[in-house]
Amino acid sequence: MTSPPEDLSSRIDEDARDSAVQRLQEAYAEGHISHEEMDEGLDRVLAARTRRELVPVLASLPAEKAATASTISAAAGRIKRRGPWRVPRTLKVESAFGKVYLDLSRAVFEHPVVDIELQLGTGKAKITVPRDAIVDIEDLHAGWKPSDYKPRKSSGPGDGPRIRIFGAMGYGRLKVRHARR
Repeated sequence: MTSPPEDLSSRIDEDARDSAVQRLQEAYAEGHISHEEMDEGLDRVLAARTRRELVPVLASLPAEKAATASTISAAAGRIKRRGPWRVPRTLKVESAFGKVYLDLSRAVFEHPVVDIELQLGTGKAKITVPRDAIVDIEDLHAGWKPSDYKPRKSSGPGDGPRIRIFGAMGYGRLKVRHARR
């Protein structure tokens, strides 16, 4: 079952509609739903106006598989990911101007090691990681201010995902924090 978007009353954009259609087609191709169920689901997705209307259509489908690599980019503005979302094995974040906020505290990790490549021009980046995550920022090159990260004391061999953050930041600063809960 997929996690619903945070604002269910918002209108559907074309990317969300295309993603829902693709999920239905994949579920049909993999034999999870019948031809009739796919046709009915497609009719409902194409007629939907809000994200709330997509939830019942997608709820019975198998969970999406996490991609092994993904890129989030913006020339300017804000990049923000939070809530329950699937983290790919490799995540590349590109921004020329603007702020980046990645909250991984409630994210779903399907890989024991996650690489996050930051390519930022100006602006701040803040990454919140799970309490039990192990973070490595040794290969991040900051041009202006050093990164702000204080490693958490290890709680033993049962530690959570390993998150490697690397890349380059021009004029900005990275703050990495462990979630409090």
